[in-house]
Amino acid sequence: MGGVYSSEKMAEVFSYESSEVDWCEDNYKHSEHVVEYFNTMSSFSFFVISPIMLYLLHPYAKERNLAIHLIWTMMIFVGLFSAYFHMTLSFVGQMLDELSILWVLAAGYAFWFPRRHYPSFIKDRSTFSSLVLVVTVISTVSSFVKPTANAYILNCFGLHLAYVVVVEMRCCTDQKVLRLGKLSVALWVLAISCWVSDRFGCSFWQRLNFCYLHGIWHILIVIAVAYASTLIAYLDASYEIPYSLPGLQYWPCDKWAVGLPHIVLKGTTKTQKRC
Repeated sequence: MGGVYSSEKMAEVFSYESSEVDWCEDNYKHSEHVVEYFNTMSSFSFFVISPIMLYLLHPYAKERNLAIHLIWTMMIFVGLFSAYFHMTLSFVGQMLDELSILWVLAAGYAFWFPRRHYPSFIKDRSTFSSLVLVVTVISTVSSFVKPTANAYILNCFGLHLAYVVVVEMRCCTDQKVLRLGKLSVALWVLAISCWVSDRFGCSFWQRLNFCYLHGIWHILIVIAVAYASTLIAYLDASYEIPYSLPGLQYWPCDKWAVGLPHIVLKGTTKTQKRC
């Protein structure tokens, strides 16, 4: 009897609309198999941006630490789990979506958090990364206690990282870097505004028959992460591998007003073969 009950509970968490979270978009409006169609489709923006960023950041990752590729590899899974969640609105989909974001943030902290902001009892990045791992595991387990609060906690982590970047930018005088910083913050604010408005202003947007702000959030946030992660990686390269003389360029054309930012290493790198 217990086995049957366990099987039923397991099936329930995978079932459609088993999550307590339901976004503003009308359910099953465009497909009987997809609960939130536009939110699902917009999640595929992660599959477009992530491989490009993996390619663009490879010279920096090769010189700094190839493990940095883990961040944009994990972003592909964020897109996958986001699409699954919005397609089904299942409890499992919600947890996979939110926990994948948590682990991306954890990787960002472990790889890029500036050493000078470490707590006094932390002496090196290895120890700090171990602390981040412990906190992330505890947060992962705790996320099942009150799942509806997870998204707000994740946004708080993102806000802290944004604050650290702003503090770091105070010492910067390079106009290209400052522009990237301003664009990163502007994109993040715009993305968060869409998320909050969809969550708390749904009735207003329903009257306007425009219930797609969460889908727009998906597109804006992946671009914001591309900008912000490049900015953080640039600051990291300036501190950790200054001999490489890091610079910023935009893909596909550096002269364009818009594009995806990436790091170019102008100096002689230590990983290059010397005759």
